[in-house]
Amino acid sequence: MITLRDLRKEYGTVTALDGVSLHIERATIHGIVGESGAGKSTLVRCLTGLERPTSGAIELAGQDLAALGETALRTARRRIGMVFQHVHLFDSRTALQNIAYPLRVVGVPKAEALQRAQALLDLVGIGERGDAYPSQLSGGQRQRVGIARALVAEPDVLLLDEPTSALDATTTGAILTLVRDIRDRLGVTVVIITHEMEVVRAVCDGVTLLEHGRIVESGRVRDVVADPRTRLSLALVPLPPLPPTTQAALDVSFTSSPGNPTGAR
Repeated sequence: MITLRDLRKEYGTVTALDGVSLHIERATIHGIVGESGAGKSTLVRCLTGLERPTSGAIELAGQDLAALGETALRTARRRIGMVFQHVHLFDSRTALQNIAYPLRVVGVPKAEALQRAQALLDLVGIGERGDAYPSQLSGGQRQRVGIARALVAEPDVLLLDEPTSALDATTTGAILTLVRDIRDRLGVTVVIITHEMEVVRAVCDGVTLLEHGRIVESGRVRDVVADPRTRLSLALVPLPPLPPTTQAALDVSFTSSPGNPTGAR
């Protein structure tokens, strides 16, 4: 569904993406993880056509977005629904109007746009909140409106940039359950950019670790977890805490060691 081939992005002497090659299967949920500065944001901008790569290919269902002219690229970008970390809803528009807005921009009649927007509000579980303004919605509800707006053009790909970073644990779980449900019901391919391994554990089929603009590990989550030698496996399946009795024994051993005869720490 999505194939990146030797993708490079350079800003002067700085290389933000350094030969990234990756394939993501249709109707799967794929997590892209990495520390700050790993290249995640640049990858998002290239995937959505907001940045042109310096070289390489970005194939969506066989079409190379990097090779398209501006007009064709604008059309192709409609196949990708984007939800940014900060949802960026219009404060002066209701939830329903926010969702309908992309349709109105491309000339869809108002009544049809609002009808489709209401169906998506129902899909994301807040159908009764259509008349509410963003200031009247919780963080989780605003995220649901953002997801609905991203789906309004019926995209093939849903791209989520740090979708749970500002949410509490309960709301995070609800949003990830919604993402999985949307994938199952609509058959969209989902790409999640995140630094939270809990998100990968909860919802992703595949995962890729970026570091300094390069892929250092990638694979299906179940395969990555099965190989204890990988960094992703250690991050996804952290070692359990020591039992209290074992930890206490270690503490006693440390305090009575020859190098620490007084127990000082």
